[in-house]
Amino acid sequence: MRMTKSGLAILAAAFLSLVGPVAANAAQCGNGPAGFSTWLGEFKQEAQAQGVSRSVLDRAFADVHYNQPTIRADRGQKSFKLSFDEFMRKRGGQTIISRGKGMKQANRALFANIERRYGVPAGPLIAIWGMETGFGSYMGQEHTMSAVSTLAYDCRRTEYFTDQLYAALQLVGEGYLSPSAHGAAHGEIGQTQFLPRNVVNFGADGDGDGRVDLVGSRADALASTANFLRGHGWQPGQGYQQGEPNFAAIAGWNAAVVYEQAIAYIGGQIDGK
Repeated sequence: MRMTKSGLAILAAAFLSLVGPVAANAAQCGNGPAGFSTWLGEFKQEAQAQGVSRSVLDRAFADVHYNQPTIRADRGQKSFKLSFDEFMRKRGGQTIISRGKGMKQANRALFANIERRYGVPAGPLIAIWGMETGFGSYMGQEHTMSAVSTLAYDCRRTEYFTDQLYAALQLVGEGYLSPSAHGAAHGEIGQTQFLPRNVVNFGADGDGDGRVDLVGSRADALASTANFLRGHGWQPGQGYQQGEPNFAAIAGWNAAVVYEQAIAYIGGQIDGK
């Protein structure tokens, strides 16, 4: 799951106009597996009409199926309704802080370079890294193309995930995303869990090898996360606790207030602020 940085930029430009025209003639969404095969056939026809090659579509959808675990995960995000203290306990907040301090120390040069480049300090990056995948230790087991396709078909957030599906097709076409790749339940990719559109928009080469690899390279994953935060209004040198200017950039990462509060708190503890 690697691609060149220039490939990301070229591909993003080439596909930028796809999703808007498709929305007007979108395949019919559904709320269960019964209509998924019909929807998939209609979507593939629409995508081909929009310029996605038949070879990419055949490869991308070869093993796609309606993914029930994705729907269960989408409907079962109960931890975001917990209090801050409950959320921290459930998600292992104190463990992330403890391990995160060690991660910061062990990767001092990497985090210093990222802060020089993007203006984002180590704390919130480490907090996201630890919260999302336990510092890269578990990135999910669901079939990525099935997860994104299922959510594009599902009526709850059809338009949003149709855009994610087109981005995933971009990544398959470039060779970044294998059609057999597995990851998180909503189709997130890599050590900090980027949805496909965010890979296209914010994927960054953090280790200088000319490629973007969010799975195998912690430097790329963390640099991309910093690039995402900068792209969502991060102001270098400003605070990121609730009520401070950069808290809004953390909100761009996840809309759940308790998650935002946890990332800010964990990051602050790691940064000593």
